[in-house]
Amino acid sequence: MYLEFYGAAEEVTGSLHRIRVNDTDLLLDCGLFQGHRADANRLNREVPPWAIGAHSLVLSHAHLDHSGNIPSLTRRGFEGNIYCTPPTRDLCSVLLRDAAMLQEQDARYLNKRAQREGSRERVDPLYTVEDAQKAVSQMISVPSHRPMPIAPGATLTFWNAGHVLGSALVQLDLEERGRRVRLLFTGDLGRKVLPLLKDPEIVPDVDFLISESTYGDRLHPDIGTMDDALAEIVNSTIEGGGRVYIPTFALERAQEVLFALERLHESGRMPTVPIYIDSPLAIAVTEIYKLHPEDLASDVRQRILDRNDPFSPPDLHYVSDVAASKRLQVSGEPCIVIAGSGMCEGGRIVHHFARALAQRRNTVVIVGFMAQHTLGRRLVEGRSAVRVLGVEREVHARIKVLSGLSAHADQADIVEFVRATSRAGRVRRVALVHGEEPARDALRSALAEAGVPEVIRSQKGARVEL
Repeated sequence: MYLEFYGAAEEVTGSLHRIRVNDTDLLLDCGLFQGHRADANRLNREVPPWAIGAHSLVLSHAHLDHSGNIPSLTRRGFEGNIYCTPPTRDLCSVLLRDAAMLQEQDARYLNKRAQREGSRERVDPLYTVEDAQKAVSQMISVPSHRPMPIAPGATLTFWNAGHVLGSALVQLDLEERGRRVRLLFTGDLGRKVLPLLKDPEIVPDVDFLISESTYGDRLHPDIGTMDDALAEIVNSTIEGGGRVYIPTFALERAQEVLFALERLHESGRMPTVPIYIDSPLAIAVTEIYKLHPEDLASDVRQRILDRNDPFSPPDLHYVSDVAASKRLQVSGEPCIVIAGSGMCEGGRIVHHFARALAQRRNTVVIVGFMAQHTLGRRLVEGRSAVRVLGVEREVHARIKVLSGLSAHADQADIVEFVRATSRAGRVRRVALVHGEEPARDALRSALAEAGVPEVIRSQKGARVEL
């Protein structure tokens, strides 16, 4: 039995790991690499042969850096079952289809431009809508706490990870030639007391833990202070005649922001101002949240059951069609615009930025992790000029980072989770994935100080015997 690291081993995106038991391969996640367009395109097309021939795949949650390359896998011949929670399957049905549509649109645009320029080069999408639909057809929904045999000598159990709707801690009970190992994969680990979601669960009797390390080198501000910070930003920007732009992932962050704005209105801490959700995908995902109240925090669940929508602050507008989005981009009214993509690498937020970044009265609120080499990371770094839609543009808008809204566990959260898991079992080794080098190194040191016997810093292609 062994674990082999592949994606998200020395970075944050592209989660993919291999479990070998009884001469059978199992996959943990199959996500998209995100970053430089050319590098991401190359890496996402390099699906390893052992992954294509794997027996089955276990998906921790629906974020595209964990699920987004599954259609590439199935397109190349993977025929196995894909196990995930019921909300994750519902979310993937819209997220993967949307990802495919964007790739097809990008390919058409680039091919037309090449034709105009007299080039014979042709760009093919990574996968098509049909490929995405085939991938979803191979997904099997498994509720939490229900053990499921998925391969010879391998039984799967999902536990709540508290990160996004449907996110799961993946427990694999493995047995080969009389040896037994309980492996736990965090996927992305959530934080305690998030407004929308249940807290992460503690799994008993774990031997080997694979943990994310995205924020392993920092501590988040108290989430209770975030409403105040967001209120100050909204009030000062609107009073100055500007706009608040919030780039978000359609899954989780858009819903957290809507719920935060709803709380601010209820408490009278912000004015009634137009709020635009300029993301058809975020609109669809929000409806899926309402379909699964069982995965939400108890007070949010009760509001949904009482038909008191927690995601609908006053003066909320959904922007679905492109024409309406273009009108919003040129409109001068003070408002709040929530749009994708989360890392500002594509989607409608980029078109807003083409105008908005140059205006001092506007504010961009960063509410999530920004990977290296993305437009979002360059804004966080305070660049005075950034490239948007192929044009270098000056940045005069205020850039504010609200890391307290993050759904990722920080260093203290992860250390406490590992301690609690150790107290509930016999954790001997912890492997760190899904983190940039400084974050992994800092978390490794913190876990060693906490008494973890062995902490493994993952590397692509490295193999660890179980």
